[in-house]
Amino acid sequence: MDTNWTLIGNVADIPRRGARCVNSPLGRIAVFRTMEDEIFATEDRCPHKGGPLSQGIVHGGAVTCPLHSQVIALDTGLVQGPDEGRVRTFPVRVDKTSGAIELLVLPEPALAMAAE
Repeated sequence: MDTNWTLIGNVADIPRRGARCVNSPLGRIAVFRTMEDEIFATEDRCPHKGGPLSQGIVHGGAVTCPLHSQVIALDTGLVQGPDEGRVRTFPVRVDKTSGAIELLVLPEPALAMAAE
């Protein structure tokens, strides 16, 4: 059993083109479902002004921030041009039989300090 993965719900719990949120030690995470039933997870914070991405419009493989219309790719977390920025993404896996969604939330690796 892989103890790093956490069961967070079922695909049916998230409306198509919608999102639900889970709280984690790293903050609030938005879990999105596309029209094609793909599941993605990102931090629930736009990099521009901190808008709640979970309240944005899901279209294709992206979400549009409800505050300032930044478009963010759900698979990479990259803000689409001409804007710049990135949100953290989190691995998810879905059991094809039951629809159970599991989320992997690990702290970001610490950056090594350069020796002077």
